[in-house]
Amino acid sequence: MRLLTIEDESELAGLIAKAFGAAGFAVDTAGSLAAAEETIAVMSYDAVILDLSLGDGDGLALLRRWRARGASVPILILTARDGLDDRVVGLDAGADDYVLKPFHMPELISRIRALLRRPNAALGLRLELGNLVFETEHRQVTVAGRVLRLSVREMALIELLLRRAGRVVTREAIESSLYGFDAELGSNAVEVLVHRLRRKLQEAEAALQIHTLRGVGYLLADGP
Repeated sequence: MRLLTIEDESELAGLIAKAFGAAGFAVDTAGSLAAAEETIAVMSYDAVILDLSLGDGDGLALLRRWRARGASVPILILTARDGLDDRVVGLDAGADDYVLKPFHMPELISRIRALLRRPNAALGLRLELGNLVFETEHRQVTVAGRVLRLSVREMALIELLLRRAGRVVTREAIESSLYGFDAELGSNAVEVLVHRLRRKLQEAEAALQIHTLRGVGYLLADGP
């Protein structure tokens, strides 16, 4: 899942990116309205965290423009504006949630996940294929009832492949979903990640396979 944080306090933006990265998100950060507009024009996101007081304008203006264009991405306002009227205006402008600074990071992550569990959002509660089950709410993968220990990146990859099971997922789509713009990737980073996940699935005797289509991408299908 990919998250955009629009925040001009660089230290706070870095803390948010680190926390959500550890929780399995690919995170991009925009420090201004202009940067946010440029970023959203070339990348799709599962959720957005939006500060209101930015150096080049009010985040509410950006929120209203996006909603006027028909953007349905879940947007959480993160701001120091604590007046009731401010919250009402933000929600009426199209925000899905409103969190005040200072805040607790675990709550922020939980609120984003709650938005992603809404109907037609990115998080389903349970993904299944063969004898593998992924409980997305608890971030737990089991094979034939046994917990499969995966790294954050491996878990993000199996989730992406499960959501597109039976369809080819390109290398570029994996990079886009799992890594932020600023991530430094080796030329074979995706191949190494797929290899590690494939080995763990085989060792756990998962009744599914990750097929490599040379020059095209990867396909997850059930089968021995």
